[in-house]
Amino acid sequence: EVQKHSVHTLVFRSLKRTHDMFVADNAKPIPLDDESHKVKMAVKLRTEYGSVLHMPTLKENMREKGGPATGDPYGHKQYSGNQGQELEYMITGTHPYPPGPGVALTADTKIQRMPSESAAQSLAVALPASQSRLDANRTAAGVGEIYRHAGISERSQPPGMSVAMMEAGGNKNSALVAKKAPTMPKPQWHPPWKLYRVISGHLGWVRCIAVEPGNQWFVTGSADRTIKIWDLASGKLKLSLTGHISTVRGVIVSARSPYLFSCGEDKQVKCWDLEYNKVIRHYHGHLSAVYGLDLHPTIDVLVTCSRDSTARIWDVRTKASVHTLSGHTNAVATVKCQAAEPQIITGSHDTTIRLWDLVAGKTRVTLTNHKKSVRAVILHPRHYTFASGSPDNIKQWKFPDGNFIQNLSGHNAIINTLAVNSDGVLVSGADNGTMHLWDWRTGYNFQRVHAAVQPGSLDSESGIFACVFDQSESRLLTAEADKTIKVYKEDDTATEETHPVSWKPEIIKRKRF
Repeated sequence: EVQKHSVHTLVFRSLKRTHDMFVADNAKPIPLDDESHKVKMAVKLRTEYGSVLHMPTLKENMREKGGPATGDPYGHKQYSGNQGQELEYMITGTHPYPPGPGVALTADTKIQRMPSESAAQSLAVALPASQSRLDANRTAAGVGEIYRHAGISERSQPPGMSVAMMEAGGNKNSALVAKKAPTMPKPQWHPPWKLYRVISGHLGWVRCIAVEPGNQWFVTGSADRTIKIWDLASGKLKLSLTGHISTVRGVIVSARSPYLFSCGEDKQVKCWDLEYNKVIRHYHGHLSAVYGLDLHPTIDVLVTCSRDSTARIWDVRTKASVHTLSGHTNAVATVKCQAAEPQIITGSHDTTIRLWDLVAGKTRVTLTNHKKSVRAVILHPRHYTFASGSPDNIKQWKFPDGNFIQNLSGHNAIINTLAVNSDGVLVSGADNGTMHLWDWRTGYNFQRVHAAVQPGSLDSESGIFACVFDQSESRLLTAEADKTIKVYKEDDTATEETHPVSWKPEIIKRKRF
């Protein structure tokens, strides 16, 4: 009676039988057929190096090292050397490849050497007349000419290599010299920043912050629906303004008039007269929460951005909506203004940044390099450049066309805010409560800060929503999720010796995307 086995068992038995049958030959290389190998090599030499096989190469010290046989089994035409000459020549390619069978790849045989002038003349005597005339201009050819002769553009040379002609002892040798890789320049030293004051008073997340032009006080907006004005020197509360019916998301103080502008998740944009501490104008038009606002530095124009995927330009005095900037496909998280073109810059949750023509109300440039939401944009106070913050990277750009400069990588969090001062210190604040400080020019991250939450708060309430330098740029203020405002200043006691830059001139890895 035949015992029945499962298919699984039968398959494995078959595998074992096959293995046992061929185990002796397992992993044994296939024997090489000499004739077919010679044919293969001859074809390879003709197809790949045929265009440069006519070029002579000085064969130095071949007699001591034992050269190849005079006959070429691959059937290539070789020119016999002049009998009266000490030097021998062989025809070879320009690649590190053996010129014939039995020649080892040594320093002499694998590097293409060009013959000296006298050697070239002696070879010309040995060559047939027509051949010598044809090759007269080729004997001292550079690698670039070889590539061109072969019908290959010089761009196809290996990346990172440059052709350098080196003259030594009357011989012209063409050598491939590696270019030095670009390295990051040494960053400017900046003193570290330290926390020196924590201001509490809001009953909800502090979402926005602005310092007035006179540097006497600053203003904050919060999820508790209030706007509070604080004394900058002492940190004491001066005034609370109520009127918004939802979270206040943006505040800014005008340098041209005694006005404070605010916006919030209640779709409202308000203008406050600080002489009477009352709302004197409303700007109606946004269809959803208003996330940010900015004032034009030279004309009476206010720009706001909203979750309705638009930014709006308002005439401050008449309250008229001058333009509606549409084009983004998701909420517009941040907006900035400047006097030079492009005068308006927006960053959106659709991952793009747009540079706008203020007069026409249309997009000039759309930057699509970011892969995640752009929640923060900051303009450099002196350079004609700006930075944008996203969870994938902080990127720097050049005006007016938004040319990419570099990535600042390492702040792996949702970046809510950016601030920069004239000294070239860029600050990025993130949703997880971390704050990174960077050297603007080199992109070097010279300090990382994660301040503790105020007592009574949960660790999860660690988050930075906004940060700004005061007008003197000696103080840094952050608006945080633990309902506080934290004030930082430079450490006056620090020197370059006590806090050295732990910088290495590493190879730059700058990606376009």
